[in-house]
Amino acid sequence: MEQLKGFQRSYLRSLAHDLDPVVYIGQNGITEAVERSINEALDAHELIKLKFIEFKKKEQKDQISKGIEERTGCVMVGMIGHVAIFYRRHKEAKKRKIRVPVREEV
Repeated sequence: MEQLKGFQRSYLRSLAHDLDPVVYIGQNGITEAVERSINEALDAHELIKLKFIEFKKKEQKDQISKGIEERTGCVMVGMIGHVAIFYRRHKEAKKRKIRVPVREEV
């Protein structure tokens, strides 16, 4: 997926504000079942929150988040505490729910 600019990440974080986490990462990290759940959630919603249950250190969460990005083709748009926000545009244009701005509003 293409890199998002700062204002695009900010826009997506604002959309995610009222969302609840839909995937939880436990002590086993990214298993096949967790990866499948992330892919299904991204296909259904495009923008999701993921909560880290067992991993409390920033380095651990960053490493797992990079792995999620690589394995699912999504982009992390932010992390607040133990909750990360991920975005992946839907492959089919007709099913896209989120329109990310292409230029910053002045």
